[in-house]
Amino acid sequence: MYQAIVFFPLIGALIAGLFGRVIGHRPAELITTGLLLASALLSCLGFATIAMGGESMSIHVLSFIHSGTMNIDWVLRIDALTSVMLVVVTGVSSLVHVYSIGYMSHDPGRARFFAYLSLFTFMMLMLVTADNFVQLFFGWEGVGLASYLLIGFWYKKPSANAAAMKAFVVNLVGEFGLIYCM
Repeated sequence: MYQAIVFFPLIGALIAGLFGRVIGHRPAELITTGLLLASALLSCLGFATIAMGGESMSIHVLSFIHSGTMNIDWVLRIDALTSVMLVVVTGVSSLVHVYSIGYMSHDPGRARFFAYLSLFTFMMLMLVTADNFVQLFFGWEGVGLASYLLIGFWYKKPSANAAAMKAFVVNLVGEFGLIYCM
């Protein structure tokens, strides 16, 4: 269940991003929003499970870095705080997706926008379920990339390009702080 919560937004982003022109804007909107709503519902179910006395768990996704005695795997860490954050992230992102269907209804790049939005959600979920600093850093960088893409979505406008670059630089400053704390 927790793997679905995290990876449904990624699946939506890949479908909308890779096949958005083929399937059309409306199906891309519906697929990304539907997968995110499913992720939000599963998050509520997971929160109820953890809140009712369920114990924290670590879910191994795949082996990542193994070198000598250093073993870093991709693991989803689910505890009480994580379950709250899963509900918050998927809930707010679901509302943004639903609102964006109407807000972006006349934009020719809707499929790309919804791909970026779902990618942002996936990266945020990677950030809140991180079990180690490498995953945390991956999630941080992914949120920064997705923010850059979303802020600069209307790339033909100079103001959007300037704002995207500003967000990129601010994220870079935070990145150095994150590396320093590691």
